[in-house]
Amino acid sequence: MEYLRLNNGVRMPMVGFGTWDIRGKKGKACILEALEVGYRLIDTAQMYDNEDIVGEAIKESGIDRKELFITTKLHQPWASYSKAKKGIERSLINLKTDYIDLLLIHEPYENALEMYQAFQKASQNGKVRAIGISNFNIAKYESFIQHCNILPAVNQVESHIYYPQFDLKAVMAQHGTQMQAWGSFTEGRKDIFKEALLIEIGAKYHKSAAQVALRYLVQNKVAVIPKSAHKDRMKENIDIFDFELSSEDMDQIRTFDTGSSLFGWY
Repeated sequence: MEYLRLNNGVRMPMVGFGTWDIRGKKGKACILEALEVGYRLIDTAQMYDNEDIVGEAIKESGIDRKELFITTKLHQPWASYSKAKKGIERSLINLKTDYIDLLLIHEPYENALEMYQAFQKASQNGKVRAIGISNFNIAKYESFIQHCNILPAVNQVESHIYYPQFDLKAVMAQHGTQMQAWGSFTEGRKDIFKEALLIEIGAKYHKSAAQVALRYLVQNKVAVIPKSAHKDRMKENIDIFDFELSSEDMDQIRTFDTGSSLFGWY
C-alpha cells in the first residue's frame, strides 16, 4: 500500500474499500473479506445506512484500530452546527469507535459551513483526525475555504478516466486539499472494463482494464475507494502498486476525458 500525507500530517491509504450499497449480513461479510484481503481504509457514510455493519466488521476482524482508517460522511439531516455535533456522536456509536479518521460533509449544503464548524470542534477535541468535504466543484470549494479555520484535508468527488477532474485537483493542491475519487469504475455508466485501450495497455503489464483505470488515478495522486462484492476483484483492485504506466500510456488514457460528469453533479 502507498499512502498520502494529508495537510495536517495524517497518513491516508491511496486505495480504500467503498461501501456504498453494501448492507446487512452479506454487506458485513464483504467488509470482513476486504479487511482480510488487506484493505485498511473503509469508506462509509450515514446516507449509506451501513455504519453499523462497518463497526461490527472492524470489531470482528480483530485488527488493531490504529491500523485502520475509517471515513464517514454526514448529509442533509445533520446540516447545522448543533445537528452536526449530534451526527458525529451518532457515527461514533454506530462505528463502535472513539474517533473517526476522516469526516466529510457529503454534499455542498446551504448550511455546510455550520456543519464544518462542528467538524472543526470535533477535530480539536480528538474525536476526528481529519476533516473535509465531498462533491464540491471549483467554485464551491474556493468559496467554502474562505471561511474555514481548518482547510479541508480531502474533497471526495466523482473521478474516473472519462471525468478525472484534474483541473479541480490542481486548484485544491494550491491549498493543500487532497482529491479522493468515488465512482472510479463509473458505477455502470460506462463499460470501462471492456475499453479496448485499457485492455491493450493492461496486457503489457499483465494487468486488467480495471487495474489500469485505478492506476491512472493513483499515478496522478488521486486516492481511490473502489467497491466490489467479489473477493477476487477486491484483490485485483488493491494490487496496483507493482507496475507504473508509461508517459505514453498516460497520454493515451487522458484522451478519454470528456470534461463532463456522468452523474450530473456538476
